[in-house]
Amino acid sequence: MPYIWLICAISFEVVAITCMKLSLGFTRLVPAALMFIFYGGCFGCLTMCIKRLDVSVAYAIWSGLGTAAIATIGICWFKEPLTALRLVGLILVLTGVAALQWSNPLH
Repeated sequence: MPYIWLICAISFEVVAITCMKLSLGFTRLVPAALMFIFYGGCFGCLTMCIKRLDVSVAYAIWSGLGTAAIATIGICWFKEPLTALRLVGLILVLTGVAALQWSNPLH
């Protein structure tokens, strides 16, 4: 169950960050309001997750996968450039997340 909470927390965070971008610096009300709602869901789910997972593992997976997902959205949806260095960075983030996951005794 903690991994379901973690997946939900990551999903809410990614949607919240996307709303942050779409709010254009709080000039668009609906995406700005949705950003706060999704961040609330994100931290609520993350709180439930760390009841069972080590906080170091849960937070690292949450931040790493969230970073990789939002970078991918930035490249695909917001047309941000995909450079070789950015790709290497994403691969390193995902490798780090995998290493932390394998170090978790619940795995």
